[in-house]
Amino acid sequence: MHSATLAEPSRPSVADFHRVNRGGGLFSESISQWIGAVFALVAQRLGLRPTALTITNLVLGLAASVTVVALAPKVAAGSVPAWAVGLLALVAWQIAYALDCADGQLARVTKQNNPAGARVDVLCDVAAQIALVTALGATAVAQRPSTPTWLIAVFAGTWMVNLVTSVMQAGPNAASMVTSTSLPVRLAKLVRDYGAVIFLAGLVLTFAPALTVWVIVAFTIVNGGFLLASIAFSARASLR
Repeated sequence: MHSATLAEPSRPSVADFHRVNRGGGLFSESISQWIGAVFALVAQRLGLRPTALTITNLVLGLAASVTVVALAPKVAAGSVPAWAVGLLALVAWQIAYALDCADGQLARVTKQNNPAGARVDVLCDVAAQIALVTALGATAVAQRPSTPTWLIAVFAGTWMVNLVTSVMQAGPNAASMVTSTSLPVRLAKLVRDYGAVIFLAGLVLTFAPALTVWVIVAFTIVNGGFLLASIAFSARASLR
């Protein structure tokens, strides 16, 4: 006489979580999404829900940005070392973004994705990015008090183009102006890869905070140009 044993269901691996990632660009797919897959695996083993990762991402991102804002005048005055504040921001922003990648992976693999969770994710992304933009703006003004107010305003407005277009890319009506996935094209698209962008921002805050205003100028031009190109692309498609 023998008893039948039921095979235990296979547990998802890091590769399983990474396989369901939603991309984000060369840097994000190669680094952030893999770190996110590790976080998703740990969260799954601990029985955490995706929203727990979303909220942790928000808290960590906000804490880093608030720290940068609070210490920006002291960094500019030289009483607080720029490298310490910048390194803290660089690491915290990257971990927060990896958690943002992880919540979606966890939701899809464990079948916990739902409209409410998706809304929380987007709203937390908005809050975290507002804080990030504020941190960069505060640093620019502290380092160079003559920074025009209008520049900070335009920078803040055009920065959200990335977030808006990424939300619009979800669903059956998604479209891309440049569909090529060749390496040169993917390298060019790094200027709009959020993981790469916050990595660059963290490096500038760490090693050359005085250049923050020029980073703001560069991304205002990039994001503003992309917005205009997207309007033209969509308008042309709508007239066909």
